[in-house]
Amino acid sequence: MHWIDWIIVFVPVCIVLFIGWRTQRYVTGVADFLTAGRVAGRYVVSVASGEAAMGLVSLVAIFEMYYNSGFAFQFWSGITAPIGLFMGLTGYCIYRFRETRAMTMGQFFEIRYSRKFRIFAAILQSASGVINYAIFPAVSARFIVYYCDLPQYFDFLGMTWSSFHAVMLFFLSLAVLIVTRGGQITVMVCDCVQGLLNYPLMAIVVIAILFRFSWFEDMAPALLDREPGMSMLNPFDVQKLRTFNLFYVFVGIISSVFNRMAWSGTQGYNTAALDAHEQKMGQVLGTWRTAFNIMLYPLLAIGAYTVWNSARFEGQRVPIRQELLQSAMTELAPAYAGEIIVTDAGKNRQAIASLKKNDPKRAALLEEFSKGKASYAAPALKNAKADIKDVYALRRKGLIDWDTEALTLQGTEDRKALIEAEDPGLHKTVMTIHNQMRVPITLRYMLPVGVTGVLCAIAIFLMISTDTTYLHSWGSIIVQDVMLPIRGRAFTPKQQLLALRLTIAGVALFAFIFSSIFAQFDFIMMFFMITGAIWLGGAGSCIVFGLYWKRGTAGGAWASLIAGSSIATTGVLVQNFWAGSIYPWLERYDLVDAVSIFFARLSAPFEPIILWRVTPMSFPINSQEIYFIALVTSITLYITISLLTCKKPFNMDRMLHRGEYHRGEGHRYVKTKWRWSKILGIDSSYTRGDKILAWSVFLWSFVFRFGIVFVGFIIWNLISPWPDHWWANWFWIDYIYIMGLNATVTVFWFGICGTRDLIRMFRRLNARTEAADILDDGRVEGHVSATDLALFSRVEDDSNKTK
Repeated sequence: MHWIDWIIVFVPVCIVLFIGWRTQRYVTGVADFLTAGRVAGRYVVSVASGEAAMGLVSLVAIFEMYYNSGFAFQFWSGITAPIGLFMGLTGYCIYRFRETRAMTMGQFFEIRYSRKFRIFAAILQSASGVINYAIFPAVSARFIVYYCDLPQYFDFLGMTWSSFHAVMLFFLSLAVLIVTRGGQITVMVCDCVQGLLNYPLMAIVVIAILFRFSWFEDMAPALLDREPGMSMLNPFDVQKLRTFNLFYVFVGIISSVFNRMAWSGTQGYNTAALDAHEQKMGQVLGTWRTAFNIMLYPLLAIGAYTVWNSARFEGQRVPIRQELLQSAMTELAPAYAGEIIVTDAGKNRQAIASLKKNDPKRAALLEEFSKGKASYAAPALKNAKADIKDVYALRRKGLIDWDTEALTLQGTEDRKALIEAEDPGLHKTVMTIHNQMRVPITLRYMLPVGVTGVLCAIAIFLMISTDTTYLHSWGSIIVQDVMLPIRGRAFTPKQQLLALRLTIAGVALFAFIFSSIFAQFDFIMMFFMITGAIWLGGAGSCIVFGLYWKRGTAGGAWASLIAGSSIATTGVLVQNFWAGSIYPWLERYDLVDAVSIFFARLSAPFEPIILWRVTPMSFPINSQEIYFIALVTSITLYITISLLTCKKPFNMDRMLHRGEYHRGEGHRYVKTKWRWSKILGIDSSYTRGDKILAWSVFLWSFVFRFGIVFVGFIIWNLISPWPDHWWANWFWIDYIYIMGLNATVTVFWFGICGTRDLIRMFRRLNARTEAADILDDGRVEGHVSATDLALFSRVEDDSNKTK
C-alpha cells in the first residue's frame, strides 16, 4: 500500500485504542468486567454489538458466498422478514434473558435446570465456540497480508519470520491487552467507536466502487453470464446451486427462531443494557443500523467477480491471478513456490553440482531428495508439454519409467498441477486459501490510493472488534460456567478477575496455535456451520423453551443437548475422515455402490435442492444439512422428554424478576391485554419515539420488504416471469438507491445518537456511588442467583405468612 494509505489506517486505529485505554478505570468489580456494569443505552448496544458480530472473518465469508452465488438466492431470505420483525419488536428471547439478570447462558441454565447441566453445557459450548473462533485470527491475518501486499516472509534478528504469524500474533496480543485491561466496558466502548467511525468510511468505499465500475456495462453482464440453474440474479433459476442455495436459506430461517441467542460469541452485550426495555430497543435499532453493511459487502465481492469474469478486465486479472497463486504457494507450499527442479531419484548429479555454485539452498534440497529424505521433488518429465497430472497418475501405477533428465517448472499453473499430483490434500488447502483471498487481492488492484487505506482501516476495525468480543465471551464462559460451579465456593473479586484475564489469554494462545496448524478445506460459512452445530444442534431448544415454557425440564434439556451435539460431532468426524479413511474402506469392501444407492434414495424426494451423491473427496451430506438434522432431532426430544418428566411447572416469575420478585430498579414488566400494537411489542413503557421506531420497522420490514418486494415479486413472476436483465435492474435499484438512501440517513442518525448515548454511558459510570455487589458474580444457589437470595427469601417468607 501507499504511505498515504498507511496514515489513513494508523490515525483512526490509534483514536480507538486511546479511547479504549482510558475506559479501563471504570472496572470496579466482576459485574463491570462481564456486563459493563449494565449501564449501556440502546444506541451503544446496537452499534457496538453490530460491529462485534460482523468480524473480518465474516466479511471474507460473505465474499466467498456472494462470489459463488450472487444476489439471487438471497432474495428468498425475504421470507424471514415477518419472523425477524416479530422477534426484534417483541424482544424475543433477549428481553426475557435480560430479565433473568444472568451474566452468561450457563448461569441461566443453572437457574432453569441444574448445576450439572450448566457445567456440561458450558464445556460443550466453550469447546464449540473456541474451535469455531480459532480460525478467525488465521483468516483475518491472511486478509491483512494479502490485501496490504506484505511479503510472506521477512528477515529479522538474523532469522526468517512468517508475516502471517507475525500479523496474527500482533493483533491477537492487541486484543488480549484491550480485553484484559477493561473487560466488557473497554470492549463495548472500542466496538462502539469503531462502529461510528465505520459509517463514513464505508460511504467512501461505496462511492469509489460505483465510480470504478458500471453496473450495466461491467457488473450485470458478468453476473448474467451463468449456465441455467445457477443464476446469480434470477431467484427463480437457482435449482443447481449446491452449497449456498434455497435449503441454506431455509435452514437459516429455522435456526433464527430456535437458536435465538444460542450463539454466545457476543454474550457480553446480552446483559449490558440498562434494563430489558433498552436491550430490546437496541435489537430493534439493528434493522436500520445494517444498511451500509448490506450495501457495501456484496458490492465488494461482485466488483471482484467482475474483474475475474468480465472480458473488459482480462488484461488486469492476469497479474492478479499470478500474484494470488504465487502468494498462496509461498505461504502454504514453499517448496513449490520458487523454480522447481523435477528429477528422478536424485541421479542427476550434474544438476546438483551446478546448483551448488549458483543456488546452494536449492542444491541442498535436491540432495535431500536424492537421499530419500524429501518428498516434494518429483520424477523427471521427458516431454515438458505433457499434462503433469496424467503423467503422475501413470507413474503411480508403474506404467511409466523415466530417465535422469531434469525439467524446470516455472509457471504457477504448472506448479499448482504438480502439487495436485504429489499431495492432493495440500493442493485442496492451497486452493481453499486461494479462493478466500481472491477478493482481497483483487480489491487492492481495484481501489485507488487513499480508498485502499480506508478499506484496510475498516478491515482492522472488524478484526479487532470480533477478536476482543469473542475472547471476552469464551474466556468468561470457561471461568463463569465451568470453573466457578465446579469450585463450589466464591472467588474473591481479585481472584475471579485474575482467572478471567488468564483464561482469555489462554483462549488467544489456543487460537494462535490452532490457526497456525489447521488446514482449511471448506467454505468459511460451512466451517462455522458445522463447528457451531456441535453446540447449536441442541442448545436452542434448551434456551427458547427454558425461557418460554414452564413445563420444560432438565431431562428434556439433557436429551436435546446430547442428541444434537452427538449428531453434529459425528458429522464433523465423518466429513474429516471421509476422503482419507471412510471412502477407501468402502472401496476395499465393495460397498460404494450400495452406499451410493442408499444416499441417492434418501435425497430423491428433495432433489435438486438436496442432492446426496457419494464421491471420493467429500461426504454426501454437507454441513448445513447435518446441522438441520441435529436441530430437528433436539427439538423433538426436548418436547417429548419434558412432557414425560414434568411433575411441577417451573416458577417463571421468580426467574424473570416479575411481580413480587421485581428488584425495584429499572423497567418493570406489565402484562397488557392483547391488541394490534402488541404485535409490534408496544407496551406501557414505550415513549412516543419508541412507538415511531417500532412502526417504522414494521412498515419497512413487513409492508415494504416482505409484502411489496418479496410476495409482490413472487406473484408477478408466477403470472409473467421477468427476464434476467429485469432482475439486474431491480438489484441495482435495491442495493444502490434504496439501501443508499437508508444508509445516508443512518450515517447521521446513528452518528449523532450513538455519540450522545456513549457520553451518557460515561456519565452513568462516573455517577455510580454504591460499591460493586460482590455477590453479583455469577453464582447460583437453589435455582436463584446469589445476588437475589436475600430478596427472594424475604418475598417468599412474606408470601408464606400471608397464606
